[in-house]
Amino acid sequence: MIRRFNPTSEHPARAVQAWEILVSKAMNRQTVTYELLSALMYGKKAQGVLNAVLGHVAFYCEDNGLPPLTVLVVGKWPGKPGEGFPADPAKIDENRERVFQFDWYDIYPPSEAGLPAAYRDHKTSVATA
Repeated sequence: MIRRFNPTSEHPARAVQAWEILVSKAMNRQTVTYELLSALMYGKKAQGVLNAVLGHVAFYCEDNGLPPLTVLVVGKWPGKPGEGFPADPAKIDENRERVFQFDWYDIYPPSEAGLPAAYRDHKTSVATA
């Protein structure tokens, strides 16, 4: 039976969906706006709901020594990641190039079950800091 992403999919499931889109963008040396990513995922402009979804991907990459895949998601103006991007803003271009050069098709994508731990751990450490 084929499973589909739908409006009621939880953040980890949506993070797997975002991963698939971002890997495709990375392998084609492309960025994607928050607006377009939300349209691809939700069928409408809903970029405000991407924070937790992208957080799952960002923290998974960080915890597993992968280039920060979410650096490819940018605002229309000025074409850079949002303020909550969990990496050094001075290294955005360097990180984007690392993402473009990494062979994402050589690794297994994270599972829906494997994504929440990193997100939960990072959110907990921020809350207790």
